[in-house]
Amino acid sequence: MSTVTSLSTPFLAGKGTLVGTGTLGGFERSGTPLRTLYPEIEPYNTGRLDVGSGHSVYYEECGNKNGKPVVFIHGGPGGGCTDSNRCFFDPALYRIILIDQRGAGRSTPTADLTDNTTWDLVADLETLRGALNIEKWMCFGGSWGSTLALVYAIKHPERVTELVMRGIFLMKKEELDFFFQHGTSMIFPDAYKSYSEHIPEAERGSLIEAYYKRLTSGDKATREAAAKYWTTWEMSTSFARPNVGYIEKGDDSEFAAAFARIETHFFVNLGWLPTPDYILESIGTIRHIPTFFTHGRYDVVCPFKSAFDLSQAFPEAEFVVCGRSGHSAQEEEHTSELVMACDRFAGKK
Repeated sequence: MSTVTSLSTPFLAGKGTLVGTGTLGGFERSGTPLRTLYPEIEPYNTGRLDVGSGHSVYYEECGNKNGKPVVFIHGGPGGGCTDSNRCFFDPALYRIILIDQRGAGRSTPTADLTDNTTWDLVADLETLRGALNIEKWMCFGGSWGSTLALVYAIKHPERVTELVMRGIFLMKKEELDFFFQHGTSMIFPDAYKSYSEHIPEAERGSLIEAYYKRLTSGDKATREAAAKYWTTWEMSTSFARPNVGYIEKGDDSEFAAAFARIETHFFVNLGWLPTPDYILESIGTIRHIPTFFTHGRYDVVCPFKSAFDLSQAFPEAEFVVCGRSGHSAQEEEHTSELVMACDRFAGKK
């Protein structure tokens, strides 16, 4: 049975075991203060990979050149990496690799959808691993990053030493319907009003398809308006306590263009996965890989059921429920648990 720990709220594991000690007053489950990110660090190497179809993919390395390799797999899809993503890992122990996926972040062309699929991104990770002469690496990802980490591990289990994940997303229609159609709308009706009413009522039966139509329009103004509303909706709901800085990302036209356009491209195609339950059906391929994942009890972007379902299919994994958290890795419980997991996998006491 999977190891399940619940912070703040009790959690019944699949076979009836009650696990959890609680979190109060800024203290985590072991009774010590919550961990925070490591100090900011600069890359010692940056580069670009020509991965074909006109795509130039940005990557960087920081930390210890001879340390344990870890690749940070960002969310979205289309989100790109940020400087703080380097800081989940002890730079004295880890060789930290960040990659901006096709069309995202510093990769070019921005927001390009040409040959931009889950399987292309899996291939890009393999290309990068080979280019950096890394035999195996740890994969760290949250939200869409957890999806890509899982699919990459299923495709290349011999190349993954450990998996560390947050905000599990299985690329299932039920997840997309809950967040983009009807579910989260009951919790954030104020934010949902603007997001949904940007689309004419006749097209609201499938908001993802309606937004995709606009985000792939030949008219720049149409694309930019749709990107703003789409991105603002997601950023408004990513924290249990809404974060103004995140919400304002909807006003960043360059970020929003890539984020919204690439997300809808992947979502209308359900990630090009061969079956609706591909990840759960394939989990036997990776059950030998040491795995940790955390999920916010109040995550309304990636519903909690996805993490629960993964814990049932993957009993060897350690699963921590963050009982006061939503979706974002920047919420203190998530940050603390992820930093501690990375420390453990590096052998740090």
